[in-house]
Amino acid sequence: MSFEKVCKTSDVPEGGVIGVEVGETPVALVNTGGEIYALHDVCSHAEVKLSEGDVYDGTLECWLHGSCFDIRSGKPTGPPANKPVPVYRVKIDGDDVYVSLSKES
Repeated sequence: MSFEKVCKTSDVPEGGVIGVEVGETPVALVNTGGEIYALHDVCSHAEVKLSEGDVYDGTLECWLHGSCFDIRSGKPTGPPANKPVPVYRVKIDGDDVYVSLSKES
């Protein structure tokens, strides 16, 4: 499994989300409870950046139509989205955040 360095842990604010690129793949990094999670940064409903949304209660909410996705599984937690978004493995080494595009199982 190949991991790519994408940012520093300090770049992802607690309770927040940022967008990064892994190669040509957009990835949303979410920091909640001191853990960093990575999801595909495109809403499965409207194809807009999830990294422009809000984080609350373990979900990432799309700013456009309010679709929410579980940050651990990528599964939608309510309409209008009905398809999950891929989630990716995250590895922390010191203050560096690494992401692997291999999907979580």
